[in-house]
Amino acid sequence: MLSRSPVSVSRVGVDDEQAFAPLWIESRVAVGQTADWARRAVREGRIRDALLRDDIRIYVAKADGAQLGFVVVTHSPLSGLNDDAAAWIDQLWVDPAHRRTGVARELLRMAARYAEYIGANQLVSCVPAQEKDSNRYFARLGFAPSVTSRSTSPGALRRRLAGDEQESTSEAVVRRRRSLRARTAARVGLARGTGI
Repeated sequence: MLSRSPVSVSRVGVDDEQAFAPLWIESRVAVGQTADWARRAVREGRIRDALLRDDIRIYVAKADGAQLGFVVVTHSPLSGLNDDAAAWIDQLWVDPAHRRTGVARELLRMAARYAEYIGANQLVSCVPAQEKDSNRYFARLGFAPSVTSRSTSPGALRRRLAGDEQESTSEAVVRRRRSLRARTAARVGLARGTGI
């Protein structure tokens, strides 16, 4: 039985962008984006821009020179009115061939070290609600739910807010029909009860 090579974790620097890009592209394809979209994002500087920001750290896990996974950690307060620092695990991805081998654990150890380095009181994981396995994994590590994030587009919100003030034509028709049906049913019930 061969022993596994130890996993090392290091920060991705601007000089490492081209070496890191294929792993990031693979992760985006794995979550449903197209390879063309991911390659275009790299060409347009998405990784480079992230690497140049002071509030973002990307760490990559390697063994025998191969990249196995990465974690993207950011830092900001938990809320706009709170100045306590928090570290946020924005993305955690491990190549499927290397899952359940300790790679994610090593990446999370680095995220915890970074959180301590910046003096963060909280380490927050951003896990999509539909990813049950990921949610269970973080729960086993002691991450507790703190908020439920809900998202919408600005246009959809404006339409819904406008709907509170002014119904769409179809919504108004449906509301009137329901009202007429309810009144008719009430009249029929009243007529039956009085013997008319």
